[in-house]
Amino acid sequence: MTLAERETQVVERVPKQLFVGGTWREARSGAVFKVEDPSTGSVLCEVADAGTEDGFAALDAAVAAQPSWAKHAPRERGEILRRAYELLMQRQDDLALLMTLEMGKPFAEAKGEIAYAADFLRWFSEEAVRIEGGYSISPNGQARFLVMRQPVGPSMLITPWNFPMAMGTRKIGPAIAAGCTMILKPAQQTPLSALALADILREAGLPEGVLSVLPTSDAGGVTEPLLRDGRIRKVSFTGSTGVGRKLLEQSAEQVLRTSMELGGNAPFLVFDDADIDAAVEGAMQAKMRNIGEACTAANRLYVQSGVATEFARRLSERMGALKLGRGTEDGVQVGPLIDAKAREKVQSLVDDAVGRGARVLVGGSAGDGDGYFYRPTVLADVPQSSELSTTEIFGPVAPIISFDTEDEALAAANDTEYGLVSYLYTRDLNRALRVSEALETGMVGLNQGIVSNPAAPFGGVKHSGLGREGGTVGIEEFLETKYIGVGGV
Repeated sequence: MTLAERETQVVERVPKQLFVGGTWREARSGAVFKVEDPSTGSVLCEVADAGTEDGFAALDAAVAAQPSWAKHAPRERGEILRRAYELLMQRQDDLALLMTLEMGKPFAEAKGEIAYAADFLRWFSEEAVRIEGGYSISPNGQARFLVMRQPVGPSMLITPWNFPMAMGTRKIGPAIAAGCTMILKPAQQTPLSALALADILREAGLPEGVLSVLPTSDAGGVTEPLLRDGRIRKVSFTGSTGVGRKLLEQSAEQVLRTSMELGGNAPFLVFDDADIDAAVEGAMQAKMRNIGEACTAANRLYVQSGVATEFARRLSERMGALKLGRGTEDGVQVGPLIDAKAREKVQSLVDDAVGRGARVLVGGSAGDGDGYFYRPTVLADVPQSSELSTTEIFGPVAPIISFDTEDEALAAANDTEYGLVSYLYTRDLNRALRVSEALETGMVGLNQGIVSNPAAPFGGVKHSGLGREGGTVGIEEFLETKYIGVGGV
């Protein structure tokens, strides 16, 4: 079988309909929208385009299934997740190819995401049976306190296009483990991974109505009426801060439980005493994971003046050697950006920085041929006044800004409304702890360029969001605490 034939087969296997109440069905309106391959600009397929009526059908199914699902044995909820984990791993190659086609990331990286996504299912399969309560005596000895945990209830899950499988499992895993029904609204650019995941969960034994998946070209038209309806009790969103603010406003009307993983502007600090080889490797990971299209991507690289020139030289060599191309081709390390608008934004940010005095060490322009390619880029002498310093880049551009003192670096790093993650390279233990504590972010990568792990709490502060996903606290977002006071004991 040729690669083209395999690509066609992988796409054809995925259901293209809405998944509502345990069944596949067309949109009520009959509408569809096109899914594009960002490496060529060609159309992969068409999928059903959900509307408001479809949203309410999914909500009706979630509400109807909630009482019985909440009573479902925790062990069985965990076993469903475990079976789904195994199915994802068994089909890792096909699912990775599907992701490469609709999102653009290189196949090897897409395969890594499938493993990462599957690990959320495995992690929360183990957390399902560890939902605990409490029993205690009142201070005056006249009553007993019982504390129990119950599922929040029907939940709206909204995922982005940059990690189309992992962001789905990071939300679905704890919702299933906690006993919540859910409606998943995937990004318009990447619905196929979400639809494939829904089919795997169905195959793994997830009861009808527990999960619905609504791909749509009208996200606001589908989600806003559901949030204002009153029957949704929880919203979990990953995406831009701007959209997050709108969802928080809509959620306020019904006082919904919310968790928001929003934008980032991650600083990457390299001190004179750092292991420069390790720092360059970490910068490659933090900057180039997912083609730079990640909220955790290193957005501003602050390098102490004593090593700034050498760091820039080594990073430029590494970035310039990366192979740009379609993610299905052998040896490709950098795929296309998601669409033309994304590439235009990256070019605009680079042009602004150069116009203000930054120097292009490598890259700085769009790639050749079809698709939305942009060359890996390193800029030196980037002024703090440039838009790169305040805007989430979401592309393969590494702006280097030199600094002299620790206080100067911290002031610059914290000078942002965002606070998702920061990175720090130093061999001085005291500095490592001091700076880590002072950085205003929810996560810190200390001498490492990747912080994401299903077993660790993921989330930010300030305008980067509310709540945490993953780790032992990830399931807490889908649980309510109920206190029962027992008198006359």
